[in-house]
Amino acid sequence: MSDHVSYLSDGSPIEVVLEGGPDDLPRAFRTGRSTLTSKKLKIQHRDGYEHFELVSDSADITTAIFRWTMRTKIAE
Repeated sequence: MSDHVSYLSDGSPIEVVLEGGPDDLPRAFRTGRSTLTSKKLKIQHRDGYEHFELVSDSADITTAIFRWTMRTKIAE
């Protein structure tokens, strides 16, 4: 599963690609605008978090690819 989303990095729009993760991750979590300030993304989903990490680490990227790495549960 992949989805393309526009995010902001240093004030300039870049394309963000989220790869992997659960099939039922809502599209709303994969769309929107944000400031890209980290090499990791953590998205709350169901009773836990889906973790994505930046795959390409280049200063002049126009597309940031984040790949799903794991799921953690919310502590009760």
